Amino acid sequence: MAARIDLTLDCVNPPRLAAFWKLALGYEDEPSPAPFATREEWLKEYGDPGDTVDDGAWLHDPAGTGPRLSLLRVPEPKTAKNRLHIDIRAAGTGSADERWARITQAASRLTAAGGTTLREYPGHHIVMADLEGNEFCIG
Repeated sequence: MAARIDLTLDCVNPPRLAAFWKLALGYEDEPSPAPFATREEWLKEYGDPGDTVDDGAWLHDPAGTGPRLSLLRVPEPKTAKNRLHIDIRAAGTGSADERWARITQAASRLTAAGGTTLREYPGHHIVMADLEGNEFCIG
């Protein structure tokens, strides 16, 4: 069996950033790990003293194909360029104009949710930043 990966983003506000990434990726909140009924129960067993549910958010692809995304609270804001970024494949198939239209529609939806367009490469991809300045591409 091949190993699967999870992606973890350190952030200042996990619930807010989770809402953005759910919209961007079509992800959902991940259920609490078995045998725990709630994240609160899980935190009592595995969390650090003082941790709360808002200190993290866990998302998954409802189709089960994409990587799990964890967002964990850290006290400091982002200060440097990402060493890893997420690429969102929105273009799909069709003519070049149809693919570009899907890319720009996705970028518009994420801009309305608080994302920022950083650079456009017309006909190919758009570089954006999420609510905490993490860069990602839509192509």
